[in-house]
Amino acid sequence: MTSPTSRRPYGVKGAPYGFLLPATLLFALFFALPIGYAVWLSFRKMHVSGLGLGAGARSEVWAGAENYTAAFQDGELLNGALRVLGYGCIVVPVMLGLALLFALMLDSDRVRLAPFTRLAIFLPYAVPGVVAALLWGFLYLPDVSPFSFVLDRLGLPQPDLLDGGPLYLALSNIAVWGGTGFNMIVIYTSLRSVPAEVYEAAKLDGGTPLQIALRIKIPMVAPSLVLTFFFSIIATLQVFNEPTTLKPLTNSVSTTWSPLMKAYQDAFGRNDIYSAAAEATLIAVVTLLLSFGFLRAANRRDKQEAAR
Repeated sequence: MTSPTSRRPYGVKGAPYGFLLPATLLFALFFALPIGYAVWLSFRKMHVSGLGLGAGARSEVWAGAENYTAAFQDGELLNGALRVLGYGCIVVPVMLGLALLFALMLDSDRVRLAPFTRLAIFLPYAVPGVVAALLWGFLYLPDVSPFSFVLDRLGLPQPDLLDGGPLYLALSNIAVWGGTGFNMIVIYTSLRSVPAEVYEAAKLDGGTPLQIALRIKIPMVAPSLVLTFFFSIIATLQVFNEPTTLKPLTNSVSTTWSPLMKAYQDAFGRNDIYSAAAEATLIAVVTLLLSFGFLRAANRRDKQEAAR
């Protein structure tokens, strides 16, 4: 006897592939193809004959690993990576710590005006990154900042947040202000999915709100913490908007402050798209390796805990 599914016309069987086709085309055109082209350019270079004048004087030739060797030996790229490392050591723990704290507070039974508070914490994430950087940049400038005016009236010193070591705090503050709300929503949503019976059982056993938060809520939302940490690491490695926007306001931010700024400067400042492609590829590979390593370590830890 023939089953009903075997009598379906071919058009019905191929319907899922038809629905996937637009997304596949968009992925190939706007993601896979640009990445492949960037990798191709990273193995090329411009060969100049004579004075570089006239038709055929400039030609694109195969460079092999020359661009990658130059990138590894580039001190500006290495310094940019070290600056981003210091920036990330401030942003990631502070942002995720605040996101977790706010999520736990909103999940408390004693919270008041929870919808308004939740929206107020999330709202900075809706502000575009460039607008947020400009907003904070002018708040940092001593000549126009209301904070500097208040400090001057009180006779207190006015710190220059756009120079030296405080620059890291200034840049980190912009990222924390804009990203905490998104991470808070992810963690808070995970908290709301925990069955209420778990909390009731803990209360019947004499658990205090602090003990419930530390021993039940935080372990239960561990997958969300892993996810937000993963996204935060990627965003930190790709920092570009904040330092680029603040650069006209201070001399402490160079055109190569971060690795992505270095690649942008090589591509559009020096007109060397081949070196920029190699640098961008290295940034992508480092991001992939760190992300893969972190997720693998997190999965191994989950398996060890499940085996106990």
